[in-house]
Amino acid sequence: MQSIEFYLRRCVEVGGSDVHFKTDSGHVYIRVNGDLQLVEADPFHNREFRTELFKMLRPDQVSYYEEELELDFAVEIKGVSRFRGNVYQQRGFTQAAFRVIPYEIQTMEDLQLPAACYDFINRPRGLVLVTGPAGSGKSTSLAAMIDRVNRTQPVHIMTVEDPIEFVHSDQHALINQRELGVDTDSFANALKYVLRQDPDVILVGEMRDLETIHLAITAAETGHLVFGTLHTIDAVQTVDRIVDVFPTHQQQQVRMQLSVNLVGVISQTLLRRKDGRGRVAAYETLVATGAVRNLIRENKTFQISSLIQTGSRAKMQSLDQSMAKLVDMGIVTHEDAKARAKDPGEFERLLNLSKSASPGTAAPVQTAPAVTPIQTTPAGEPQTPVAPPTPPVRGAQFRPGYQSK
Repeated sequence: MQSIEFYLRRCVEVGGSDVHFKTDSGHVYIRVNGDLQLVEADPFHNREFRTELFKMLRPDQVSYYEEELELDFAVEIKGVSRFRGNVYQQRGFTQAAFRVIPYEIQTMEDLQLPAACYDFINRPRGLVLVTGPAGSGKSTSLAAMIDRVNRTQPVHIMTVEDPIEFVHSDQHALINQRELGVDTDSFANALKYVLRQDPDVILVGEMRDLETIHLAITAAETGHLVFGTLHTIDAVQTVDRIVDVFPTHQQQQVRMQLSVNLVGVISQTLLRRKDGRGRVAAYETLVATGAVRNLIRENKTFQISSLIQTGSRAKMQSLDQSMAKLVDMGIVTHEDAKARAKDPGEFERLLNLSKSASPGTAAPVQTAPAVTPIQTTPAGEPQTPVAPPTPPVRGAQFRPGYQSK
């Protein structure tokens, strides 16, 4: 068979985001703009693929896979891209999926992240969550926010990832990135000791279990700005998921902690562009205002959706509002957006409101900044970036003698 590297290079060349190797059929698929495409190539066998794959892995990774039948890892093709890989077994055959991780970290302006994100990264402490289904661009959004902190604030950033995706170099900040299986055994183990490492900002690649979630909240409670991800589809479900993972007798205490320490939630999803030039992100933004904190504390999270829909002054917007805006601007089709809407009826109402507000012209659904493509090639049309506020300096002065690049 052709080398795995050949197909990874091919994926980057055609602007794809993922490569799938299916060894029981001997086929390779590349995901382009959200759709899988079969690559025309000679079929290969399971043994050939395993031989090629194991050349890319360390001996300890091969041993781990053969014992656990699952493995997350990262590889790099110099001058091309980094890739996040996952190897698994299906009907006795070794399969693999690779995700493209570009070298260049897009800026918050490039991604047109919601205006609230600029406030989130300048908070001295608290918990910021970026959520969405797999492949929705969470890592790209988080990388952009961490990069902005890295370039503008004299702080110590610690990340714990599985595996390391975007690689950051020291800019105005000092940044350390730890990888599961290489630098630490687990998210929970890394978070137990991170407070002894003098961090200001902590990134938890994925909040998977009770212990990791508990330690992330504790880190935020002890005066650190903590970023994390969850696989939830909206802000309300995110709050409920965090609380529900704890035993019943601890849930009220967790609600209290979360109501005090939550800064905000960004939930995102990707939709195909109408012009076929990639995908565009729609965002739901929850800002932890006093009213939101009260609802979390009183276990009335079902009312948070109403606050999001009417909270444009606090820089909040719902996913349906964001998607209705994209349709109104002619960026995505009505059918694609409605298929992804949380409440199709509410989505239609928002569209009708927009049309009646200004007949014959595109009227904005709400006041959040416009959304442009995320993780796509080619990039969308340039838009005027949102000017970020001047970041405050955490603490008095950085370590003596430290020179920022």
